[in-house]
Amino acid sequence: MILTKRWLLDESPASRLQASMGRLYRMWVALLRNPLAVLGGVILLVLLLTAAFAPLIAPYSPYGQNLGQRLLPPSGLHWMGTDELGRDIFSRVVYGSRITLMIVALVAVISAPLGLLIGAISGYFGGWVDKVLMGVTDVFLSMPKLILALAFVAALGPGIENAVIAIAITAWPAYARIARAETLTFRNSEFIMATRLLGASDLRVIVGHVLPLCSSSMIVRVTLDMAGIILTAAGLGFLGLGAQPPLPEWGAMISRGRTFILDQWWVATMPGFAIILVSLGFCFLGDGLRDVLDPKQGGKS
Repeated sequence: MILTKRWLLDESPASRLQASMGRLYRMWVALLRNPLAVLGGVILLVLLLTAAFAPLIAPYSPYGQNLGQRLLPPSGLHWMGTDELGRDIFSRVVYGSRITLMIVALVAVISAPLGLLIGAISGYFGGWVDKVLMGVTDVFLSMPKLILALAFVAALGPGIENAVIAIAITAWPAYARIARAETLTFRNSEFIMATRLLGASDLRVIVGHVLPLCSSSMIVRVTLDMAGIILTAAGLGFLGLGAQPPLPEWGAMISRGRTFILDQWWVATMPGFAIILVSLGFCFLGDGLRDVLDPKQGGKS
């Protein structure tokens, strides 16, 4: 163990692998020193495990109805109570974690690479390419995300797939702006010029050098944006434009429970707690990653 630690912390690494592993180890140690980041990581780990082992954790089917047990308060049999159709809310919240993770993952996979590529191309080439791409980006940034997502979902139709597309379309401009700003700082650097002199094409420079240098800021922004994505997806579900019944999506569960909020508060409150907890987990982890990957920015916040 000691030899491994010395190998990782060696100030003169003998290979690229050793240098990369040493950098990752230092980041990991710095992240563990941040209590909120650790708490956020634990929350997200619990979310992942809950989604992965939902059939083993949930005591009941998320779709099974029992009108004889409708609107029961939290108890030993039903930890979070039951809804208006007698379905176990805890089981629905557990299975709803799968939908939440799917939405978050799909939006991140679609919007982050798209924004990263557009921003890198805009900052690298400049000129009319920069004006056109950033003009389109500014048009999207000028409108509130939720309103824009509502417009796209209304045009595409309700459904979880269309909700993912709508959220992704509204999320990429922020990533494009960050990637462009990062690219502008080093597009005329000596190592970029040297790569060009060696005969590397613009595509190779962007893919091999520009995009990797922008990845740290992108990881931080994506992690911090996950909370907003969850809230937007919940908002669409609340309005009936996201996941459709009987899917146990948290926003849709809150929407159905608002009718009983005064007398049967648990129907809407329990999925609301799940949304708040997961959103805080992403925020805490994102703040910790920002401090590790960008110490100057983290020190100012």
